[in-house]
Amino acid sequence: MSAPARALRALHTGRAAGDPLVLPGPWDAASARVFEEAGFPALATPSAGIARSLGYEDGSTPAEEMFAQVARIVRAVSVPVSADLEGGYGLAPKEFVARVLETGAAGVNLEDSDGRGGLKDAGEQADWLAAVRAEAGDALFVNARVDVYLRGVPEPVQAAVERSLRYAAAGADCVYPIAAPATDLPALRAGVGGTLPLNFLARGENPSFAELGRLGATRITFGPGLLLRTLDHVGALAEELRGGT
Repeated sequence: MSAPARALRALHTGRAAGDPLVLPGPWDAASARVFEEAGFPALATPSAGIARSLGYEDGSTPAEEMFAQVARIVRAVSVPVSADLEGGYGLAPKEFVARVLETGAAGVNLEDSDGRGGLKDAGEQADWLAAVRAEAGDALFVNARVDVYLRGVPEPVQAAVERSLRYAAAGADCVYPIAAPATDLPALRAGVGGTLPLNFLARGENPSFAELGRLGATRITFGPGLLLRTLDHVGALAEELRGGT
């Protein structure tokens, strides 16, 4: 097991209920250094945030540019970095894992959307995750994103639990029912069990991090939210500068 992956995996284990792992999402080397200097023990890149920073729409970043940006972020900090690499860019598991390891990332976030507004077949996604796990061994922490809430699936808690358990059986270290409301966390936690790490997306008005942890979240990420908040500040600065001319 690589040292970064071992460190990232350890951060997810043995956490008290009110102490979730909070992972800011850097979009470039400069933001990564700011978050590391603030004391965060690990980081999780957002694909949408990186896309925005590079001038692309979400989901449109060429694989080469995404891998290159992740590598820059990893080089800029000494803490483990988990990389959101969307659906894997159509790469075969062997090539995909090799490319991820070349960046130095300690983990990956992989979604089960099909790129056409729907969901991948859960069995096929589980098989792909199993192949990624087989290629990576313990060298990568795999966070399996479950997109049932994004896609408006009926009875999303049940659907999220079913997919999460399949992905965990395939070798995922953590499951991520993205866009689940905080009110669903207890049911999701009960469904996936007390030990499987559960990722929660913080956005808008949410309870405190400690309360989210007590509700069932093991780790908290932000998607592109931190970049968007930063851009709001940049916009305010731009208006201030215009006012001074």
